[in-house]
Amino acid sequence: MTLALIGSKALVLLMVWLASAIAASWLSDRKGYGERPGLGAGLLLTAVGPVLWLLIPAKPDSRWKTEGPIPKRRKA
Repeated sequence: MTLALIGSKALVLLMVWLASAIAASWLSDRKGYGERPGLGAGLLLTAVGPVLWLLIPAKPDSRWKTEGPIPKRRKA
């Protein structure tokens, strides 16, 4: 029973770690820095990575500045 509990906690922590990396990568790409710096920050800093990228200012010609923080949905 304890092995099953450890497995479920590890799975939840893995999902948090991966979600953090995805979010930081997306934010850094939208702010004009590319995906790789955000991916590195998300993987190394886990929950702090996306918060860090929210605080870093966007480049003037980035999608964050031109389209806004939340992208608009496109109709097919």
